[in-house]
Amino acid sequence: MDIYMKLKEDLLHRCPSLEVREEEPMSRHTSFRIGGPARLMALPKSEEEAIAAVECAARLGIQPFFMGNGSNLLVADQGYEGFIVKAAGGLDALERVGETGIRAGSGVLLSRLAVFARENGLTGLEFAHGIPGTVGGAVTMNAGAYGGEMKDVVVSTRVLNADGTVEEVRGEAQDFSYRHSAFSDEKRLILSAEYALKLGDPAAIQAQMDELAQRRRFKQPLDVPSAGSTFKRPEGYYAAALIDECGLKGKKVGGAQVSIRHAGFVVNQGGATCADVLALVELVRETVLREAGVALELEVRTLGV
Repeated sequence: MDIYMKLKEDLLHRCPSLEVREEEPMSRHTSFRIGGPARLMALPKSEEEAIAAVECAARLGIQPFFMGNGSNLLVADQGYEGFIVKAAGGLDALERVGETGIRAGSGVLLSRLAVFARENGLTGLEFAHGIPGTVGGAVTMNAGAYGGEMKDVVVSTRVLNADGTVEEVRGEAQDFSYRHSAFSDEKRLILSAEYALKLGDPAAIQAQMDELAQRRRFKQPLDVPSAGSTFKRPEGYYAAALIDECGLKGKKVGGAQVSIRHAGFVVNQGGATCADVLALVELVRETVLREAGVALELEVRTLGV
């Protein structure tokens, strides 16, 4: 029997309620709307189902790929011959902890988390409201925007190790830095994160969220599929400015284009393939290195490439 069919059999035997899909098109699960089929995908709705998925995979020597909302992911056109555990849509518990804390499941959308904080009169997550990802993905990459980052507000992270054990990682052990954390190797599934915030006025919090939303709408290509900022910010520079100065704004390869609105975004103008995006990314990197002497590093994660 094929090892992935064996895994599916084991998963459904242990956890009949777990949703398991074969040959699932990844274009349905990424904000880029790009990607071929994943060999096997599990969509746990609870921590118990997530633990079952990881333990069953471990017994067969399979390392799952963990994903959230797919908002920072580019998947190969031929797909991914592996096992994916997707937290978005499940692991969505939200609760207040003490006077100024929140515990959020890894599948919680950041927009929902920010609204929950506002509703509870807690400030510190306004920057996260417009980031189109989940708690798990955001903590993994230390997502940030407009001067705020996960490292500023996350005090602890509960993770599921490859052997099925659960661990609480606190404080500096989370190893947050620019677009990096202790979980960036993606070998552990984030189950939840605890946030330490401050008391604030809900009206003022909403006003700040509205202002940032307006700035995003004005500057970013929110009307077309993308994976957010394509490149990390090089030290001492801004990737978008470098790309624009090199005359690359609007440059196209197939259906992929350097956004006319924001040069830091590569967008899917319709029918773009992973190959189109990668070819355009390489063109941008080569041009910026040649003309500006700066090496751009990809911020978007890739799978199956």
